[in-house]
Amino acid sequence: MDFDGETRIAASPALVWQALNDPAHLAACIPGCERFEPVGEGFSATVAIRIGSLAARFGGTVTLSEVVEEQSYTLTGQGQGGVAGFVRGHAEVSLKEDGAGTVLRWTAKAELGGRVASVGGRLLHGFATRMAGEFFSRLAERLGTE
Repeated sequence: MDFDGETRIAASPALVWQALNDPAHLAACIPGCERFEPVGEGFSATVAIRIGSLAARFGGTVTLSEVVEEQSYTLTGQGQGGVAGFVRGHAEVSLKEDGAGTVLRWTAKAELGGRVASVGGRLLHGFATRMAGEFFSRLAERLGTE
């Protein structure tokens, strides 16, 4: 499953970068996040999701690579949801100054297995798009209030 998008955030690239690397900000912005902690070159997390009639709790890790301070990085992650299956993938994230704000662009590719993969591509793509939108909306709201 591939998806991408962009959002404009009314904060400088430095502030957006700081938030994208702060476990407290990320935990508050990720829908269903129950735990989000720094580990090595990345993070360990537990996220509860509901896609249609499937509800699951995924535990996994995200690592950062190809880091260009205040500009871009690549996220590589994997998660296990028990009988619900697994998810793994990567995303490229970039920031670009846009006047007094920042344009954040991302492209992502995910691979799913188990029951979560049987939900159907259309429903999964809609779910992923909605989750990304909610994440970036929360991030923009948090940065706008600081």
